Order: sequence, then C-alpha cells, then structure tokens
Amino acid sequence: MSFENWAAFAAASAILLVIPGPTILLVVSYALGQGWRTALPMAVGVALGDFTAMTLSMLGIGALLATSATVFTVLKVIGAGYLIYLGIKLFRAGGALRAEPRTDAVSSAKMMAHAWLVTALNPKSITFFVAFLPQFLDRHADFWTQMLIFETTFLALAFANAFGYALIAARARNVVRNPRAIRIFNRTGGTLLVGAGIATVAMRSGN
Repeated sequence: MSFENWAAFAAASAILLVIPGPTILLVVSYALGQGWRTALPMAVGVALGDFTAMTLSMLGIGALLATSATVFTVLKVIGAGYLIYLGIKLFRAGGALRAEPRTDAVSSAKMMAHAWLVTALNPKSITFFVAFLPQFLDRHADFWTQMLIFETTFLALAFANAFGYALIAARARNVVRNPRAIRIFNRTGGTLLVGAGIATVAMRSGN
C-alpha cells in the first residue's frame, strides 16, 4: 500500500466521519444533557461499534476479492457513486442538527453500550463500509495488512471525531445549535465528498 493511498483513505474517512448521522446525534444529545463526562465513554462506544461494522464489512470484501475481480470493480464504481450521493445529500441538508439533550442519568458503561449498539447495528454502517472501502484496497497487496492499517486508521479517527463532538457540544453549545455554522459545515463537507467521488470515477476511467 502506498502512502498516497493511505492518505486518501484517511482524508476521505475524516470527511465522512464528521457528517452528523445517528451516532453523532446520539453523542451530541448526551453531551448537551450531561456535559463533558460523556465524551470518553461515548467515543469508546462509537469506536467499538465501528470496529464491529467495519470488520464484518472487510471480511465480506475479502471474500469478493478472492472470488471475482469483476464484482469487486463494479463495487468500486458503485462506491464512487455513493460518495457523490452522500455529498449532494449533505450539501442540501441545510442548517439543522436535530439533537435533543438527554437528561436521563445513566452510567458510563451504559452510555458506551448505547453508542456501540447504535453504531454497530445501524444497517447503513455495513452498507457504507462495503461501498466505501473498496475504493482504497489494492487487489495485489496483502489483504490482512491493508485491513489492519485501514481499521486502525478509521477507528482512531472515529474515536477522535466522537470525542471532539462531545466536547464541543458540552462546552460550546451555541456552535452545534447555530444554523449558519451547520449550513457552512454541511456545504463544505458535501462539496468535498462529491469531489472525492468524481476523482474516484476519473481514476477508474484512466486505468
């Protein structure tokens, strides 16, 4: 695996992770209601959930690699289209971040388990990984080494992202409730995602 390929994966992952989905809304809800103490257990739970979904997805992709190069190539093209779709959807999302404060008193272990369940059992998570990961896999390199590097990178970013969202929601609540800030954030992220998808299609066309 080249450094450029890893850097592209890390950059795309960072952009995708900051998109507010069910997991991030849950993190923000706990942080708005209970403050900064939620940051660590929620971040750990999110990372564990992503580990579960990503491992299952990678194993399925590994099976595709071993059986059909054509199916794998088709999956990469579909994945590029999926990135463009996510980008357009995010660009048009507007300035709303619908997260209501959770004031129910729960232990750190329960918060972590809740974050894990929401992240791991969301059907969109596995679908996302199956569409996203093939963009960066090299069929001619060792699959297990790539799996280890990609999972470690993604989980570190997922942990940092969830932790950051929790701290921002706990300490700067006006930011996560500011429609203008959220709108700018969504449009910037959406544009970057569309660009990543188009770049992937262009690379496929040039090969």
